[in-house]
Amino acid sequence: MELTMEILERIAKSLMAGDDTKIVDEVTQAMDEGIAAAEILDNGLIAGMNVVGVKFRDHQMFLPEVLLSARAMTAGVALLKPLLIAENVPSRGKVVLGSVQGDLHDIGKNLVGIMLEGAGFEVVDLGIDVPPERFIDAAISEDASVVGLSSLLTTTMEIMKGVVDLVGERGLSDKVQVIVGGAPLSEEFAQSIGADGYAYDAANAVERVIALTRET
Repeated sequence: MELTMEILERIAKSLMAGDDTKIVDEVTQAMDEGIAAAEILDNGLIAGMNVVGVKFRDHQMFLPEVLLSARAMTAGVALLKPLLIAENVPSRGKVVLGSVQGDLHDIGKNLVGIMLEGAGFEVVDLGIDVPPERFIDAAISEDASVVGLSSLLTTTMEIMKGVVDLVGERGLSDKVQVIVGGAPLSEEFAQSIGADGYAYDAANAVERVIALTRET
């Protein structure tokens, strides 16, 4: 038990340091020691990424460091994926992400996707310039419970309302929740278009998605 905790703590620390080489070595060691893949994921990788999220939110870590941690996370998950499938470990849920139609910015959206994956969610990233219908079609086909919309331009903010309206028109209000984010947005705007949530940064987006998925 003590050895297990020691290995998992090392994995979390290496992830926070963004050291993907150490992550590969330590996750491999954990697997060789017979530690369950779900435990390595939850108490090693995700535990470390949770700290990264908090530090990023509190401006104790910055984007380049977060991206290094995300790369380390990806390396660790790649090793665990066959075992996670074999152990039938469920994800925390599926989230569809995209920058709305007319908006070609994706840095913030990409970071949200990385942080969500680090928190144990499956992310379907539709990219940029995504029309409302494509968000809804993806949510249905992927059986996603949350749709995340990003906008950096005031001229594209109203597209978000189109997505929210489509959720209602297709009778999905009890299955699909919409969260919005981006520099020009506010909690008041999110409420005015009927969105289920608003996130002011990537770390907050993870917190809000977790809260939304608990409600469903």
